[in-house]
Amino acid sequence: MRHAHRVDPARTPRNPLNRILQDLPDRERERLLRHFDHVALEFGQILYEVGKRVTHAYFPINSLISLLTVVDRRRTLEVGMVGREGMAGLPLVLGMSHSTGGALVQGAGDALRIDAESFRGELARSALLRQSLNRYTFSLIGQISRTAACNRFHSAEPRLARWLLMTRDRVGTDEFRLTHVLLAHMLGLRREGVTEAAGALKRKGLIEYARGMIRIVDLKRLKASSCTCYRALDRLSGARVAL
Repeated sequence: MRHAHRVDPARTPRNPLNRILQDLPDRERERLLRHFDHVALEFGQILYEVGKRVTHAYFPINSLISLLTVVDRRRTLEVGMVGREGMAGLPLVLGMSHSTGGALVQGAGDALRIDAESFRGELARSALLRQSLNRYTFSLIGQISRTAACNRFHSAEPRLARWLLMTRDRVGTDEFRLTHVLLAHMLGLRREGVTEAAGALKRKGLIEYARGMIRIVDLKRLKASSCTCYRALDRLSGARVAL
């Protein structure tokens, strides 16, 4: 992590905030922000691991966090993603101190971070925050369930299209850093399967990729190539960031 500094509520504009915090009443949000640090998350950074204590909750602003489950000692699978519509650190919302999954920074950028003790105190104090996080937890459970079904029943190419669209919606850009190795972990595919699926989308003129970067070229046709899970998850999460 490159740096962290305490948030000054009086100097923090409302709109660029994480959506959960943004939707709170002004006075509630300003009080809550006094407990937060503004942090820069780095690509590939591990925020918490399976079986380890969750020390902080993270509220992305323009970063992207992948929620992972461990299949075995060498393989992980993405079961959910968190952008500015949500938060990472769900065990703390549910009253748990340790995690059954992991959290990895998939898209570098800014986030707001609060330590576990302060977060628990604010949850106990603020009914509005609890209501907002309960709604988000419900939508995240839906995302995880739908992702599991998608990984089981849909083929690699439409799954990749869905994943790219979900990533774009959360980071707010058509170009982002990504490698085939990481995509294989995210989608539960062999690297060869990712290469084949990405190659098919590239030949159709939907994406371009080089040197670990992927760019969406034709958004409309990429949406048409995605499986139905993208539209279902889009309605559920409300994660889209206008470009």
